[in-house]
Amino acid sequence: MAPRPFWKGYLKLSLVNCPVTMTPATTEAEKLRFHTMNAVTGNRVVSRYIDAVTGKPLRDEDKAKGYARGEDDYVLLEEDEISEVALESTRTIDIDMFVPADSIGWIWYDTPHYLSPGDRVGEEAFSVIRAAMADTGTVGIARLVLYRRERAVMLEPRGKGIVVWTLRYGNEVRDEADYFDKIDAQKPEAKLMTLVKRLIDERKQDWSPEMASDPVQDRLLDLIAAKKKGRKRPAKPKAAPAEPSNVVSIMDALKRSLAAETSGKSSGK
Repeated sequence: MAPRPFWKGYLKLSLVNCPVTMTPATTEAEKLRFHTMNAVTGNRVVSRYIDAVTGKPLRDEDKAKGYARGEDDYVLLEEDEISEVALESTRTIDIDMFVPADSIGWIWYDTPHYLSPGDRVGEEAFSVIRAAMADTGTVGIARLVLYRRERAVMLEPRGKGIVVWTLRYGNEVRDEADYFDKIDAQKPEAKLMTLVKRLIDERKQDWSPEMASDPVQDRLLDLIAAKKKGRKRPAKPKAAPAEPSNVVSIMDALKRSLAAETSGKSSGK
């Protein structure tokens, strides 16, 4: 069953608009979470804001945002002052422009959301906007207030719906040239390339969500289940293999790797 949408509003392109709903495309609902406990009493503990100078607890109504302009010197901003500089409408995705779908690098993608028509009446307008983007190979760019911040978002047609990606802010993305330009651009030796491609072919598989499973959470769940039943904790997993040492001969290492891959497949049959 699909979760309830966390956002309802309108999708707008010029004079065309339709009601839409949006739901995060990812979830942490299954993520294992722990409470901080008092190990002596077995009671949960609570956290409180304390004034760093007076040591007194802070009342909710006395909280404010502070921007540091020097040591122990802050500019204080109230919540309503911050809200006033946000977009006037937080409930309309007004598409400002369209750009080629392949022109936005992956590093700008932040958080995906599923966008769907809000009702049957709006499906036609929604579908024609989505289909037109798909046919022209473009994505839409808009601005929207999400998670209490104004963000640039990208609307990407996907199947029968649209994926809304929040985009990272410009000051959050580092220039790859600062890191990659130092790498030697020398073309790899043809024989080495052939061997590595063979290794890739040996390990090639179809993608499966199980490839991104969380083994640590699985072991924690086993530990919790054992404690519930009063059993001893499960055996510790095998130690991680030692870090590889520097390879003297890449060719020899690749040949040994291929031999191991072939041997492993043979023994597994």
